[in-house]
Amino acid sequence: MNEGTAPRSFRWWFPQVPAERLAMLRILVGAYSVVYFGVRLPYWLSFARHRAVQFQPIGVLSSLDDPLEPAVYQTLVFLTFVGSVFFLLGFGYRAVAPMFAALLLIVLTYANSWGGILHTDNLWLLHVVILALAPAADALSLDARKAPSPASPHFKYGWAIRLMCWVVVCAYFLAGLAKLKNSGWGFVEGSSLRNFVAMDNVRKIELGSPHSPLGPLFLPYPEAFQFLAVASLGLELGAPLVMLNRGAAKLWSIAMWSFHIGVLALMAILFLYPVTFIAFAPFFRTERLAGWLRRRVSKHLNGRESTLNPG
Repeated sequence: MNEGTAPRSFRWWFPQVPAERLAMLRILVGAYSVVYFGVRLPYWLSFARHRAVQFQPIGVLSSLDDPLEPAVYQTLVFLTFVGSVFFLLGFGYRAVAPMFAALLLIVLTYANSWGGILHTDNLWLLHVVILALAPAADALSLDARKAPSPASPHFKYGWAIRLMCWVVVCAYFLAGLAKLKNSGWGFVEGSSLRNFVAMDNVRKIELGSPHSPLGPLFLPYPEAFQFLAVASLGLELGAPLVMLNRGAAKLWSIAMWSFHIGVLALMAILFLYPVTFIAFAPFFRTERLAGWLRRRVSKHLNGRESTLNPG
């Protein structure tokens, strides 16, 4: 099926994009996975030492009656980290990527089964799962070293990117609904947001935790919080609409990233995956980044050859 004869709905869900765009998303998400999971290895491994009475299995592990044996769980953690490296490099991708996604789901679920559910990792996990099921190693990977690079854009690379975008906008739409459920439309008045910022900073100060020095300075200005409340709720509830226009989606991504920077500034709360902007990368032509990196590497290598061979 070519783009000219395909139904419009098919072309919307399965846009023809270059293999490098999907591959660059794999590299970005894979790099985040390696660094984030690797830095937090002590945290993941710590759950092997928790008391069994604290274990309340959820999700895919809800059928467990008791915690996993420490050695079994620690093995799963190390295999997950190794899988993240293979995922990044695109090595044995068809087999390794789905296994990495499954292991990551198990480890994150296990960590959340001890009473502290970290919803901030869910978007990262869903992006990993989507990429693991897509041909994201057809370019810019170890698997593609000896294979000819796909010459033209193809719809088999576009569906995963479209789905990654939908996962992002739906996540923020649900966040907007959660605000309405907890505070109603009165949230737009800004008082709920202002109170939350105040309580969060006071709690952190009392506990000696890192807090925002900027948040308390804004508390005497309720109109600022009303603006932030209206803006955040509008961006979240209107998120699905940006899928209708590429330009709007890009502007929305920048606005949501700015929102997270604001949360970090006012409450010292870091939503790492969105703050790195990798969460919003599917809305952009990431193959341009691949081209820029390729030119930089080529320039560096040519510069080294000129230095070694001045004549």
